[in-house]
Amino acid sequence: MRTNRAFGAALLAMVAASGTAGGAAWAQSYPAQTIKLIVPFTAGGPVDALARVVAQHLQNRVGQNVIVENRSGGGTTIGAKAVAAAPPDGYTLLVVGPNIAYYPVLFPNLDFEPAKALAPVATLVTWSHLIAVAPSVPANSIPELVAHAKANPGTLAFGFGLATMPHIIGETFKQAAGLDIIDVPYRGGEQARADLLGGRVHINIAPVPQLLQLIRDGKIRALAYTGPQRSPDLPEVSTMRESGYPQVGFNPDVWMGILAPAGTPAAVIDKLNRDVNAVLKSEEMAPALKRFGYEAKITTPAEFEAFFTAELQKWPPILKTTGLKPQ
Repeated sequence: MRTNRAFGAALLAMVAASGTAGGAAWAQSYPAQTIKLIVPFTAGGPVDALARVVAQHLQNRVGQNVIVENRSGGGTTIGAKAVAAAPPDGYTLLVVGPNIAYYPVLFPNLDFEPAKALAPVATLVTWSHLIAVAPSVPANSIPELVAHAKANPGTLAFGFGLATMPHIIGETFKQAAGLDIIDVPYRGGEQARADLLGGRVHINIAPVPQLLQLIRDGKIRALAYTGPQRSPDLPEVSTMRESGYPQVGFNPDVWMGILAPAGTPAAVIDKLNRDVNAVLKSEEMAPALKRFGYEAKITTPAEFEAFFTAELQKWPPILKTTGLKPQ
C-alpha cells in the first residue's frame, strides 16, 4: 500500500511538473499569431482610442500583429461574451473596465459570469470625467444646473452610453440632487455627444479629451470635473466636491484592463502582463497617456485579480442605490 501511494504521489508530481514545463514552453513561443483585442465599445470613443494605442505599441514589442475589433452593444456584454467563449490561448482578449461589474444588476439573465468566465491579465489606465451641457442650458455651474432642472422638471435630457460609467455618474448625480431629468441611452458615448451638439440632448458626461476641443470652441460648456482635484486641462472648472456633490465621482471613476478567457495558461498571462506593463512604462506611450488624460495603472496578475474581485463586489450595491433597473 505504501509503495502504491508513493508511486501515485510521484506520478502526480511528474504530471504537474510536465504541465508547468509545457505552459512555460508555450509562453516562450507565444505569441505565434495575431492577437485580437475585443473592445466592447463603439469606435472613436476613449476606450477604443486607448486600445488602439496599446495595440500599436504591444505589437512592436511582441513581434506579432495586435488588432482591435469593436463589438459594441448590450452594455458591453456582447464583446465580453465573445471573449468568454473564445479559446483560452491568449489570442483573443477583452479591453474593459468597471462596467463589467454592472452585469449582475443590469443584465441578470446573462448566461455567463465574468468572475468565472474571464481571467485578469493586466490593468491599463484610470481616469475621471467632465459634466458638460449644451449652450442652450442656462447654467454655468452645477448649482445653477440643479436650480434650472428643478424649475423645469422633465425638460432636460441626459445622453449617455448604456451601462457605462457616465451612465452611473449621471444617475448618481440625479439621485443626489433630486432631479427629474430624461434619460436617453445610446450604444456609445460618441452618438450621445453628436446629439448634444445637435441639441437633442442637453447633458453629457465624458473624459476630458472627448470634450476639451468642443469646450474650447464654445460648442458646449463644462460645469464640473468628477476627479479629486481640478483637471490640469481645465483648471477653471470646479470639481463635483467643490460644487457640493462629493458622492458624484469615484476617484477615479474608470479603470481599464485586459481580461482573457478563463483557463488561459498562467505562463501566457504572466508574459502578457510583463509586455503590457513594459508598454505602459515606455517613453513612447507617455505622450498618448498625456493626450488622452489617462494615468497608467500597473499591476501584477495577482494584484489585478484581487482588484477585479473587489470591483465585482463594489459596484452592484452602488447601482442598486441609484435605482438602475435591469435592461
